[in-house]
Amino acid sequence: MIRVLIVDDSAFVRQALVRMLSSVPDIEVVGTAVDGKEGLEKAVALRPDVVTLDIKMPRMGGLEALRRIMTECPVPVLLLSSLTSEGGEITLRGLELGALDFVDKSSVRGHMNLLELADELKAKVRALARVPRDRVHAPEGLPAEPRVAQPAAHARGAEVVVIGTSTGGPPALQAIIPKLPAGLASSILVVQHMPVGFTRSLADRLASRSALPVREAEDGDSVSPGVVLIAPAGRHMKVQRRGPTARVWLDDEPRSSLHRPSVDVLMASVAKAYGPRSLGVVLTGMGSDGVEGLRAIRQTGGRTLAESEESCVIYGMPKAAVEAGVVDRSVPLARMADEIMAAV
Repeated sequence: MIRVLIVDDSAFVRQALVRMLSSVPDIEVVGTAVDGKEGLEKAVALRPDVVTLDIKMPRMGGLEALRRIMTECPVPVLLLSSLTSEGGEITLRGLELGALDFVDKSSVRGHMNLLELADELKAKVRALARVPRDRVHAPEGLPAEPRVAQPAAHARGAEVVVIGTSTGGPPALQAIIPKLPAGLASSILVVQHMPVGFTRSLADRLASRSALPVREAEDGDSVSPGVVLIAPAGRHMKVQRRGPTARVWLDDEPRSSLHRPSVDVLMASVAKAYGPRSLGVVLTGMGSDGVEGLRAIRQTGGRTLAESEESCVIYGMPKAAVEAGVVDRSVPLARMADEIMAAV
């Protein structure tokens, strides 16, 4: 049984979350709280398996409550966010402070679309409940500096690096992109599964910490060395190369894809455009997006990396890729930036 504590200042949202989570036999709501102060007290007293935490609340806000929870009783936290420019920034700050994932609750208040949110909420609660507790901690518990990796000689010369990730991805990207040097000889293309509207905030936060320019991709952007492009949520990002010039384009096909953007779709297009000069990287996340993309890169002579289980928040996407036999090397997150630079 997964024991959940709900922390939200809206009585309507609390009631809605209780109904959604209590509708399945493997989840039990063990308590609710109206603000961060009460939420912290109940998290300490009840020791739930997962906490759903609103961000903007009176008395003690969500971020302060999150800091205290991560210090006093670390537990997987699922943030409830609303899509605004400020909300996107605060949500990403929460992920940096130790929250593992988030759900955009705008649809609950605006459109009452409870069924759609319920499926996402229950799936994420179940996934977070399975995260090993030693990977739930305040950010100061992370390694300060990566170990120096030995160069992967077989993977030198990558012109394009594609990074795909889902749950736990924003902090993982923060551990990689800011460590890449200015003037990198490869372009970096990133797919991060997240709701529409949040990828621009992610790009802005990475840009503020990185030597490389980082931005949310726009249709027709050139694929340039030393530039990081984040695929915008809600659109597939693909690469098309004509002679020495390569550009990205954004569209909705295939509509049947479980994720948009899809790691598989981007990697397949990069494999076709760059062949052996491509490097595919899959980081923490639920599901199996990236398996077919990595397969395409390997089949054209490119190389592939996956985050190893020891550092993954959710060992789902990397595990699926390893089990499919499409990964050349599994690498802890602390060494991933070094591996990418060795490949480039």
